[in-house]
Amino acid sequence: MDHLTTTEAAQLATTWRRLVSAGAAAVTSATIRSWAHRGHLAPCGLDAHGHPLYARRAVARAERATRDRALRLVVTRPT
Repeated sequence: MDHLTTTEAAQLATTWRRLVSAGAAAVTSATIRSWAHRGHLAPCGLDAHGHPLYARRAVARAERATRDRALRLVVTRPT
């Protein structure tokens, strides 16, 4: 699928981010909306309900662009 809803984009970005953070980081739908608001992610169209759709490649670029800062904010707790 080339075009993702906000929820699908969040799920995919979470999968990618958890691969590099040992499962410690997640991307929420609010994060996807924030990326779009801040200009990291541009919608490529709208779904039947008028909600934004995002290209898979654009989600990957936004995830990569924001990853380093996001992972610095992840707090690791001792076990």
